[in-house]
Amino acid sequence: MTTAKDTPNPKKPGFFARLKQRLNIGGGLGLGSLNWLSGRTLDAELEDEIEERLLLADVGVETTQYIIDGLRKRLKHVSASDNDRNALQTALRDELLDILQPVALPLEIDDSARPFVILMVGVNGSGKTTTIGKLAKYFKGQGRSVLLAAGDTYRAAATEQLQAWGDRNSVPVISQVAGSDPAAVIFDALNAAKARGVNIVLADTAGRLQNQDNLMRELQKIVRVAGRVDASAPHEIMLVLDASLGQNALHQALQFHKAIGVTGITMTKLDGGGKGGILLAIAHRMRVPFRFIGMGEQADDMVPFDAGRFVDALLNFPVTSEQDN
Repeated sequence: MTTAKDTPNPKKPGFFARLKQRLNIGGGLGLGSLNWLSGRTLDAELEDEIEERLLLADVGVETTQYIIDGLRKRLKHVSASDNDRNALQTALRDELLDILQPVALPLEIDDSARPFVILMVGVNGSGKTTTIGKLAKYFKGQGRSVLLAAGDTYRAAATEQLQAWGDRNSVPVISQVAGSDPAAVIFDALNAAKARGVNIVLADTAGRLQNQDNLMRELQKIVRVAGRVDASAPHEIMLVLDASLGQNALHQALQFHKAIGVTGITMTKLDGGGKGGILLAIAHRMRVPFRFIGMGEQADDMVPFDAGRFVDALLNFPVTSEQDN
C-alpha cells in the first residue's frame, strides 16, 4: 500500500509556466488562447477589439497603436482562408517579439572589474531591496563573491531588511547609522570590496518620490562618488520597477533615465495585479535592456528576461521548454 510518505512531491513548474498562470488569471492580457482570432481578417471591428484588450493590459496608447499598425502591414495580403487561420495569432506574437527581443539583453559581468558595481535604483515599494537579495543568491550561485551596500539610509527598516538578506545568503553588508550620507556608505562599501577582492557590489539606494529633485541629485552624487573609486563605476545602473503600477512604471523609468542614465531594468511583482503589457510600453519607448523579471518573495521567483517565453506566457501560448528555476 502506498502511503502519503511514499508519494513523491509534484515537480514545481518552471518560472514562465507559473508566470503564465499568474498573467492569465481572470483572462490576464485578455487574449486567452487566441482562438477568437482564428480565421478572422483584420477589419475595423477586430482592430477595435484588439486595441481594447491591449489597453486593458497596460500596453498604453502609443504602443498599442504601433502594434495595430504593425499588424496591418503584416496581414496586408493575408486572407481568411483555411491556410491562414492562425495568421493573426502568429502575426500578433511576432509583433510583440519584435518589440521585446531587442531589449532582452542579459547582464554581463566583467570579472576583470573588482568589484563590478551594480547601483540599484527605484522608488520605495518597487521591490528593490528584495531584488538585491535575490540577485545576491543568483550571483553566488554562479560562484561569484558578493557584498551589499546599505545606501538607503532614510527608510527605517531598509538596512535591517538588507542585513536579513545578507545573513540568508551569507554575504557581508556595509552600512552606517540611520541618516548617514548615502554616498559615503557606497564609497566605504566599494573600498571594502576592493580590499577584499569581491566580485560584485549590489548597492541599495533610497527612493523617496515625495522629494524627487533631492533624490535625483543624491543619486547623481552617488554615481560621481563611485567613479572616484573606479572611473568605470557604477558598471550597471539597474532600475527596479513594479509591474502592477502600469503606465506609472513607464513614467518612473523615464524620470530615472533622464536623471542618471539607466542601463538595465528589472521588473518585479508580475504577480501583483499587473497584466504584463507595461513591459511592451517601456521597451517600445526606451529601448533600455531588460535584465530580470520577478514575482513573489522567494529567491527562485526571479529569472533573466526571455522575450520568447515572456510573450508566450503573456498570450497564454504553450510556454517553450524551460528548466525549473
